[in-house]
Amino acid sequence: MSISISKVAGLAVLSSAIVFATGCANKRSTSDVVVAPLGIPSGQGYYSGAVSVNNSSAVTTGAEDLQAVVYFDYDSSDITAQAASVLNQHASLLSSNSSAGVVIAGHTDERGSREYNIALGERRAQAARSYLAGQGVATNNIRVISYGEERPAAAGNTAEAYAQNRRAELSY
Repeated sequence: MSISISKVAGLAVLSSAIVFATGCANKRSTSDVVVAPLGIPSGQGYYSGAVSVNNSSAVTTGAEDLQAVVYFDYDSSDITAQAASVLNQHASLLSSNSSAGVVIAGHTDERGSREYNIALGERRAQAARSYLAGQGVATNNIRVISYGEERPAAAGNTAEAYAQNRRAELSY
């Protein structure tokens, strides 16, 4: 009887060690995504969707002439042809200024749960980030934020308001 108890105890210790070792090995040390529906702390308050990257005046001046918003279809994070056209212009600006940084904020309309919309906003911002990376932009110069439904561009429960809120915004 004592032999079977010691075997069970030994097996329990071994299985605990395996669970502990494999559980710790899968954790990521950092995240590229900042989920901040209430804002990102900065020196003088909170990120409000405005410029939060320290770029040269040449970069910010160049960015003023570019459309800063890409739109998405309902419940989608796929880059449309229109979004690709906008992102190509940003890729050109960022590639010609290798030290320039950009913040991409993902947004959704109000349909869906808060958690789902935060995740969808993240997927949209990440899709824009991946597209820019595919065009040669250094990924370490791109920050991603998801606001989900928390910062609507348009109010109301109309198709037009929903379409305006399904977006990713680029800030320099």
